[in-house]
Amino acid sequence: MTAPGTRVAVYPGSFDPITRGHEDLIRRSRTFADRVIVAVAVNVAKQPLFTLEERVALIRQAVDDASVEVRSFDGLLAEFAIAVGATVIVRGLRAVSDFEYEFQMALMNRNLAPGIETVFLVPAFDLTYLSSSLVREVARFGGDVSQLVHPGVQRALKKKFGK
Repeated sequence: MTAPGTRVAVYPGSFDPITRGHEDLIRRSRTFADRVIVAVAVNVAKQPLFTLEERVALIRQAVDDASVEVRSFDGLLAEFAIAVGATVIVRGLRAVSDFEYEFQMALMNRNLAPGIETVFLVPAFDLTYLSSSLVREVARFGGDVSQLVHPGVQRALKKKFGK
């Protein structure tokens, strides 16, 4: 349960895998939240490379901060955010092309949970191009992802792709 007065932010995503861009947004979310819950989504529309359990474990390995909790969830984000006492949902915007979808989701979440605000963060300039799908593709073909992900994630990618 959340202590009264604690500002809780939920940062949802599939994190398949977590990247330095995700880590940046988690770290920066701490400037306006006392506690950040990284909510790993079960997305039936996607075929993830890593299992839900692997993604949760990789995030915990990459983010070593007592004020950051990693949890999986299934169902509506708004319901999850209400259940954990969040007042903010954090979403990342890398490009203008992300905005339309994220805007629709923010409005739907506001409709479902009027007391929870969505905050959009842009990544650090040097991470703007970075996405999990791009990292997976580079790793699949044996490219160097050492600057893009935590070392534990890099090892897990090498193991998955047998490189």
